Amino acid sequence: MRFHVCLAALAASAAVASPAFAQAFPSDDAPAVARGVVLQQHSLKNQTNLDFGIVTTDGVTDGNVTIAATPAGARGFGGGVLLLPSTPTSARFDGLGAPLETVVLTLTKPVGNVLQDAAGDQITINSMSVDGAGLTETITTSTTGTFTSYVGGDFQILKNQKAGVYSGDFNLNAEYQ
Repeated sequence: MRFHVCLAALAASAAVASPAFAQAFPSDDAPAVARGVVLQQHSLKNQTNLDFGIVTTDGVTDGNVTIAATPAGARGFGGGVLLLPSTPTSARFDGLGAPLETVVLTLTKPVGNVLQDAAGDQITINSMSVDGAGLTETITTSTTGTFTSYVGGDFQILKNQKAGVYSGDFNLNAEYQ
């Protein structure tokens, strides 16, 4: 019986010692970092449309009307065009990117390079520009990531231009670098 008691005691101590015996195996751990990059949301929004206002002609000479691609959107004219009281504006676009990010702006003129009225009569676009730099401009956003750009243009008005409301869709694309 003594032999069975010793054997039972030995079995009991082995069962209790098993976890201690398992802890004797070596283990390692190593620190690591979890990370990622979140970019600021990019956007480009049209705030005002390009509008050369109300004009007429002298009926004798072709001419043109211009809107500067600036915040003031100054209106000018040439030839037989006469400016009438109205509220002309350059188109204004507000954008958002990462702080001090390079942005390439590309202007796409209306289809056919014309403005058209409901009857199909047309006005030719002599030129359009973004911030006076032509159809493409490269800018850098502010330290807060914002930018504002303006679009202006030069429009041909014929001496016998038909009365109408002329319009055409154009696009300003911002490519964030």
